Amino acid sequence: MTSDRDELLAAAVRLRTEVSKRIVGQSDVLDEILMAMVGGGHALLVGVPGLAKTLMIRSVAEAMHLDFRRIQFTPDLVPSDITGTELLEEDAATGQRSFRFVRGPIFANIVLADEINRAPPRTQAALLEAMQEHRVTAAGVTMPLPEPFFVLATQNPIEQEGTYPLPEAQLDRFLFDIRIGYPDENEEIAILRATTGVENAPLHAVIDATQSRALQRLAREVPAAEPALRYAAALARATRPDSPEATDLVKRYVRWGAGPRAGQALILGAKAAALLGGRMAVSPDDIRRVARPVLRHRVLPNFAAEAEGMTSERIVEDLLARVSAPRSDIRL
Repeated sequence: MTSDRDELLAAAVRLRTEVSKRIVGQSDVLDEILMAMVGGGHALLVGVPGLAKTLMIRSVAEAMHLDFRRIQFTPDLVPSDITGTELLEEDAATGQRSFRFVRGPIFANIVLADEINRAPPRTQAALLEAMQEHRVTAAGVTMPLPEPFFVLATQNPIEQEGTYPLPEAQLDRFLFDIRIGYPDENEEIAILRATTGVENAPLHAVIDATQSRALQRLAREVPAAEPALRYAAALARATRPDSPEATDLVKRYVRWGAGPRAGQALILGAKAAALLGGRMAVSPDDIRRVARPVLRHRVLPNFAAEAEGMTSERIVEDLLARVSAPRSDIRL
């Protein structure tokens, strides 16, 4: 059992190293994508065009030897474009007609929902069931999706014309909200060097679907002691303006805070962070490491915050400074 665990931990380390061969910089973003996947959750990637969001996701799928599909979300996209549709076919020999269900692109291990906020709410709702239940209902039949199953959605924070903001219920289904910024000068020069020369060689698959599911199971086996649970709960409860634990910024600038699913995401994300770090124990730093991608999309600023330029990012930073964490030298 120990040898299997060590083999999985080594595979997780190799996975990050392999993807890094193609992606210059963005190490924190890559770590958060892998944490979300090991934690068994979906991720929303927010960044301006040209920051290699699609390339990063495609590279992860290639290194994990998983089936990958990309869906370009547009205003005219309908649910059947995602889940699949029934076709009426006629047998040339007998003349009999029958319906055949053609599976849509959602039937894949990794689904890239590109510019997810450009699709209308009805189409977003079709994705919601798949994200939550890992299954699709079409033509009155419920079909399971392949495992492991991840939705990695992208969103452009600049162009908002013609978009449909994601409802809070759907945002809450994303384990992480990952923000992608511009590279620094050296990284940008390295990107120019790597992308304007000879095409890069394909990545080697270092993990498969079976090992991916084993990593997810192993992540849940990482123990989270009482102090870890209390710290995660304290962070989530402090985001709610009507809670006694709420900070001054939360009481003044937050309309709705994070629900219990945020605490679950903090613990699962911390377990994944520990596992990818080669450890089978959660530390306070693991919880703090995942607090930003877990909480930033679950804290809804009010009108006063929008008027005064107060963002959920700043509110979460204030939370981390004010909510007491267990001592770092205590193993949780």
